[in-house]
Amino acid sequence: MSERILIVDDEERIRKLLNMYLAREGYEITEADNGEDALELALEQNFHCILLDLMMPKMDGIEVAKRLRTQKSTPVIMLTAKGEENNRVEGFEVGADDYIVKPFSPREVVLRVKAILRRSSETSFIEADSSTKDVIVYDHLVIDNDAHRVLADDVKVNLTPKEYELLLFLARSPDKVFDREELLREVWHYDFYGDLRTVDTHVKRLREKLNKVSPEASNMINTVWGIGYKFEVNE
Repeated sequence: MSERILIVDDEERIRKLLNMYLAREGYEITEADNGEDALELALEQNFHCILLDLMMPKMDGIEVAKRLRTQKSTPVIMLTAKGEENNRVEGFEVGADDYIVKPFSPREVVLRVKAILRRSSETSFIEADSSTKDVIVYDHLVIDNDAHRVLADDVKVNLTPKEYELLLFLARSPDKVFDREELLREVWHYDFYGDLRTVDTHVKRLREKLNKVSPEASNMINTVWGIGYKFEVNE
């Protein structure tokens, strides 16, 4: 079954261009030209990734992502214009996994989508596997990788796929320090330069979600100033 991608942009030229390049890669494409239709489609159907324009009629991309995140964790890549830096940061805050700045190369978009979907065998944000063979257990945190589930003090924490991957990557190497470039390469699978603030924003969101359930679990993700982050386990 082909992975399904929703392309959302009010410019038909951009939708058709992205459709052409992504369809060549074998993806099944659905299009929407405004935020309201995009949100309805995203909630009614299961997509593996959403390419979401920031500025759109009826409902902008920020609001679409915000409402989507209350019900689903589908990966979202924001499409933004130059000069919209604050909006991009806001996009991360409401749950976007990545962003691409216009004008962009269609080939770059394909690379970003492939990076998001690289671990497509773990698309359990659509349907989780109930088996439990690959489990990481700490005092306040359990990561059940087969079921794609995180428990903090026995309470389920709803994470986006990228937040989950980031937590899993850090938790697999306790007390090891990773710089931001390494995290972009290993978690986002970027073989090219990406915005380091992507890492910082995802760490911030991840901590906030864990902290709502378990401050102890949240405190396991530590900032190593001037370098990056590590997952710290108290003896």
